[in-house]
Amino acid sequence: METTAPAQYLPADYLPIVIQFVAALGFVIFSMVVTHLIGPKRKSAVKHASWECGIESKGDARAPISIKYFLIAILFVLFDVEVIFLYPWAVNFRALGLDGFVWMLMFMGLLLTGFFYVIRKGVLKWE
Repeated sequence: METTAPAQYLPADYLPIVIQFVAALGFVIFSMVVTHLIGPKRKSAVKHASWECGIESKGDARAPISIKYFLIAILFVLFDVEVIFLYPWAVNFRALGLDGFVWMLMFMGLLLTGFFYVIRKGVLKWE
């Protein structure tokens, strides 16, 4: 019985990735330098004034914001990113078979456990 060794990757195999990374980084640096050099340089008090949506700013920009806002934002990102994992599973549902189904049930169970914990702690109640 003959066994085959796993493929060995050489550093030269990564050369196209390195070239693409260097080209992308070079393009970004080139674009920033060129736009800085040839862009307009008109400075005035009006240009440097703080504006938001055409309305003049009032008050301090460092006003305290409720921690509930940040908790809800973090929870949204967390659960939104976890839902992304459902797409590859749905695409390969038949190929994964019963084993993949059981793993996804465990994943969903863990996700729902975290969700019910958040609800029980009252994080989603806006006061």
